[in-house]
Amino acid sequence: MATFRTPELDRPDPQDFDLRLRIDTLNDSDRADHLAAQAADRNEILHGLTQPQKTLPSKYFYDQRGSELFEEICDQPEYYPTRTEAWILDHYAGEMADVTGPCELVELGSGSSTKTRALLDAYRDRGGPLRYVPIDVSRTILIESARQLLRDYPTLQVRGTIATYERALLQLGVNPTATDLSARMLIFLGSTLGNFTPEESDRFFMQVRDFLNAGDYFLLGVDLHKNTAQLEAAYNDAQGITAHFNLNILDHLNHRFATNFKRDNFEHWAFYNEHDRQIEMHLRCLIDHEVQLGDHRFSFTQGETIRTEISRKFDLESLQTQLNQYDLEPIQVWQDPQGWFASILTRRRSD
Repeated sequence: MATFRTPELDRPDPQDFDLRLRIDTLNDSDRADHLAAQAADRNEILHGLTQPQKTLPSKYFYDQRGSELFEEICDQPEYYPTRTEAWILDHYAGEMADVTGPCELVELGSGSSTKTRALLDAYRDRGGPLRYVPIDVSRTILIESARQLLRDYPTLQVRGTIATYERALLQLGVNPTATDLSARMLIFLGSTLGNFTPEESDRFFMQVRDFLNAGDYFLLGVDLHKNTAQLEAAYNDAQGITAHFNLNILDHLNHRFATNFKRDNFEHWAFYNEHDRQIEMHLRCLIDHEVQLGDHRFSFTQGETIRTEISRKFDLESLQTQLNQYDLEPIQVWQDPQGWFASILTRRRSD
């Protein structure tokens, strides 16, 4: 087993949360940038609602209530991705740590950081310094999870960042220069990559490449293609938690953009599109009505849908080829025994 050591004098006081915890909110310090970002978000919604197939960005699932509902989804028996990926990390996090050596962990969409604990355990057990940068759009969940991690890992330092993936990758800055952690590992779990279109995936991989220095690592979790019945059950749980999660996006938009959506006018609809190998989540309109956003009015007819999410399912060989095209060289892959899910560790090649 590889062992990483850091002098005891370099370890922070386990009880000093102020020294070990920092929370940043990107763009809040610059009002002009913040207003521009708000306008861009609003225009994104307007654009989606004017398309022949109306769409809403899936990032608006994740206000505080949406984040809580997603945690409930992960506990449903039909929703296999979370527990399957957790199994991989529980069994192979030590191998991952041995491959990378000591590094700063940066996680996109950290949520409650539950699965990340397997990685923190592995690096801690090897005697390495622990630095974690969780990135999430939910302030409440990020702060609550960070404080719990600090209680459970006395030598951990956390720099939480409240931001979307795009803003974080653009603004977080270069790799730390401290000699104890010369490398960084970007973590993207939960097959969240599946929520991106192929074009969005290409842009994302370009951002990841630009974010990492040569020799840094990128750990990607992806859901693999499998039978339709299993996939559709995962997004239509018997308790109806996913339906509440889907409808909550309307409440979030009402609160943030002063729209006047009524959730009773819509129902949850999720199915597997076999041609495109993706789950699609929609809100299906139950009655004819109109919705207002500022000066804009949008008409909805009975049976019309708003697509709120896609969740693509991947072919492992094709995905590794795509990663290589962006200087993200796959160096090891771990899977569960059923072959349902995969964790891919890549290393950033030099230009």
